Amino acid sequence: MRRFSLVLKSVAKSFFLVWALGLAPGVMAQDSTATNKEAPAAEAAAGSSGSEVKGDANAGSAIFKQKCTSCHAIDRQVVGPALKGITEQRDAAWLHKWIKNSQALVASGDAEAVKIFNEYNKTVMTPFPELQEADIDNILAYIKQESNKPAAGAAGAAGAAGATAGSGSNEVTNFMLGGLILVVVVALLVIVVLNRVIKTLERLLMQRQGIAIDEIPVDESEPAAAKLRRLLKNKKLVFYIIIVLVLIFGSVSWNMMWNTGVHTGYQPTQPIKFPHDTHAGTMKIDCQYCHGGAYKSKNASIPSLNVCMNCHNYVQATEKYNGEISPEIAKIYKALDYDPQTKKYGENPKPVEWVRVHNLPDFAYFNHSQHVTVAGLKCQECHGPIETMSEVYQYSPLTMKWCINCHRTKDVNFKGNAYYDKMIAVHDQIKKGEKVTPAVLGGLECGKCHY
Repeated sequence: MRRFSLVLKSVAKSFFLVWALGLAPGVMAQDSTATNKEAPAAEAAAGSSGSEVKGDANAGSAIFKQKCTSCHAIDRQVVGPALKGITEQRDAAWLHKWIKNSQALVASGDAEAVKIFNEYNKTVMTPFPELQEADIDNILAYIKQESNKPAAGAAGAAGAAGATAGSGSNEVTNFMLGGLILVVVVALLVIVVLNRVIKTLERLLMQRQGIAIDEIPVDESEPAAAKLRRLLKNKKLVFYIIIVLVLIFGSVSWNMMWNTGVHTGYQPTQPIKFPHDTHAGTMKIDCQYCHGGAYKSKNASIPSLNVCMNCHNYVQATEKYNGEISPEIAKIYKALDYDPQTKKYGENPKPVEWVRVHNLPDFAYFNHSQHVTVAGLKCQECHGPIETMSEVYQYSPLTMKWCINCHRTKDVNFKGNAYYDKMIAVHDQIKKGEKVTPAVLGGLECGKCHY
């Protein structure tokens, strides 16, 4: 029995060791997002095959999401082909020409260009003459970086964007939960097998020593309830069941608490279906034409319906829907008490009760003008490919971790920006030669974001 006790203790230690190792990859993955931000770019630069790709993957991510996601994805076909591995399959110079003006390349008789054009039903790809060579290099660097990611990571990212992105925290906690359950199941199987081996060895030892073995007769007619009661009297079995339940429910509870308040993918139904893909995408209306507060105030502001009428006063002829005014445009007219026939406003306007999509906690402070005007960020860096959304949804998690990661990795563009003159002078004295990030300039101070 002493030998049996020692073996049982050894098994228990092994169980907890395996469980701890099962958690380690999740913890390491969570740590790496905060401490090793340069790893993806390094992996992208380390590619040894295909054409050489130069550029900044982080900058390319913003351009790709702004200009490419309406027709392309990395790992699946949308309007155009999936782009995974395209930098390995095509020469960089050819890709530059194709992205700049695909139709010019087709017209030149390029065999590959003509083949692709015909393969996708002669769908014309939008030309991008405004893109500089460095911009295209950045896009290709981003595509290569995403292509080099493992399939599981890519699937997790796609799930996040669909839900949105994903949230990053969800990937880690779900991985930890699945890994923990798998480790627990394997450990239990090992314990059961070892238990059977120990019992067999004990029986053999007792037989050699001539000790009589009391055989417990098996009663086939014993009811199931009696069998269950007998199992519940087995203290070892009950102990391991309790451990498994505690681990599973603890992990599920942690996962739920970790994602409380994270609303990635939230897409409420609005009283008027405003298609951002039509206005910001097809019509290329600048975001700040409607959200005029973004460059000069804390809030981006919700545009009044008078802003809508700046255009819709003159485009009524194109608003017909089965011979009538579009139902969504009619809602604007009704809210304004506007008669499209006489083009006159009544005296009974009513506000549209828009449903808020992005909502930070009350204790968090965010200033749009600080990021849009001073930092020069594009709206898509936080709100995602807004120009492709028929109905707006929350693209980014907007968690503290997400904001801090951006502050740690984003380059500060201080050239010609008087806002940073004094800060740069101080930085040159303290941190000469190092990368200038928002974190270096105090972007991680609690009071920057919290009241």
